[in-house]
Amino acid sequence: MASSSITFKIKHAFGSTAEGSFKGLTSSIFFDTNQLLKTSMIASLEARTIDTSLGLRDKTLRGVKYFDVEKYPKIEMTCTQAERGAKANEYIGTFEVTMRNKSKSLKIPFTFIQTGNTGLFKASFQINRLDFGIGESSGLLGDTVTIFVTLNTTSI
Repeated sequence: MASSSITFKIKHAFGSTAEGSFKGLTSSIFFDTNQLLKTSMIASLEARTIDTSLGLRDKTLRGVKYFDVEKYPKIEMTCTQAERGAKANEYIGTFEVTMRNKSKSLKIPFTFIQTGNTGLFKASFQINRLDFGIGESSGLLGDTVTIFVTLNTTSI
């Protein structure tokens, strides 16, 4: 894997938006556009790497009420199915997403473009943080988080 980025946005107090990122992505991917039934994608990242550029907020997010990174250090995704989307280079993956020991099956649209032995995956999708026990309902913080994934890969 050459490089990756996992970023997110969530509505915050008084109509503002909080943004951040995660690091520590590890993945194992087999994706062949001619053999979608054989697709295997497993990825995890370190929850403790959450970064919103505000140290106090990051400390709170790593704590027991939110990600509880000491007890649940990993965020994991496993693709259980992949199918073609409506346009060229578009796909839909069914992923089992696990955070804080809570799993949910999500259909996540993504694009994949291969150039020689390199591939570029891009996805943008939304989750409800409450489905995973991340915080509680609040007038100051939205429930829906938009996640953006960019993953550059190389064939071996």
